[in-house]
Amino acid sequence: MNQLEFFEIPSPCVGVCEVNSKGFCKGCLRSREERLYWLQLSAEQKRQVIRLCQSRKARVLRAKQEAALRQENGSSTQSDQSDLF
Repeated sequence: MNQLEFFEIPSPCVGVCEVNSKGFCKGCLRSREERLYWLQLSAEQKRQVIRLCQSRKARVLRAKQEAALRQENGSSTQSDQSDLF
């Protein structure tokens, strides 16, 4: 038996309750339904929601890193070009 089965799985809520443009909470990255029905979910369903949230968080972080790289590359291209004049 897994140790997690002995304890209640706490809500992943971090107290940042705003919805992003895709309908996920900006704090915990749960969907509206996942937040609304959290208390009714089984332990396995809660673990699945947490896995989904972790996956969503990884995608958000990758997107931010890629955007930062694009911005960095774009700004270095501009400064390199201005150095030519």
